[in-house]
Amino acid sequence: MTSLSLEAPPGTRSAPAPLAPRAGLWPALGAVYRAQLSRARVARIPLLFVATFQSVGIMVLMRGVVDAGSPDARAVVAGSTVLVVAFVALNLLAQYFGQLRAHGGLDHYATLPVPPAAVVLGAAAAYASFTVPGTVVTGITGAVLFGLPLAQLWVLAFVIPLAGAALAGLGAALGLLAPRQELATLAGQLGMSAALLLGVIPGASMPVPVAMLRDLLPSTYGVEALARTFGPSPDWAVVAADLGVCAATGVLALAAATWAYRRAAVR
Repeated sequence: MTSLSLEAPPGTRSAPAPLAPRAGLWPALGAVYRAQLSRARVARIPLLFVATFQSVGIMVLMRGVVDAGSPDARAVVAGSTVLVVAFVALNLLAQYFGQLRAHGGLDHYATLPVPPAAVVLGAAAAYASFTVPGTVVTGITGAVLFGLPLAQLWVLAFVIPLAGAALAGLGAALGLLAPRQELATLAGQLGMSAALLLGVIPGASMPVPVAMLRDLLPSTYGVEALARTFGPSPDWAVVAADLGVCAATGVLALAAATWAYRRAAVR
């Protein structure tokens, strides 16, 4: 009986199977965003309570030394509110990407037909979105505690995504560039501490070198924009300028995070 041969005839080559087409940026970004948001909803809710409780606790402590309705009170409330964003978007995202790099999770994303920018932007957007409830609760609590008007808190609709993008981009870059997972965690903690010290304490009372360092922190401009709206007659042109700077730093931070992702994924 003649056996069937599965080998190709000599001199011929079988054509390789075609690869799946690469997904577009926006569909891939949406898929990563939904996946990350679902994951964060399960794993990060306890930490969101910690971030909110931490910021509210800081405001309660500062209430004993800061007069209600004063410019310092505006700075304390604005800084504590944005601190919730820093805790989640900067600190936790740095830890997340540091863990991905340490345990080979980047290899999984590298095999998917999605652009690197979609991975970074999707994760950053998910973590920034996750801060919305705690940020709103902190802003309302601080305004009531320090006797500040609630009418202008709608500006949080701009502060949260812009400051969140800037801090999430910074956190992702720190996590991806850190050579070890422990260093990524340390970098995230130090970044959040900087947001705490440089954001909650009024900038006018800081020494000049520290004030210059404060100007380099992306979240500073979100804090300033929110603090100005608590005044009796906000200068909306200055508020818009602060938000514009926050948006520009967000673009730069996310671009740096995308570059760091490409650099880490090829290693």
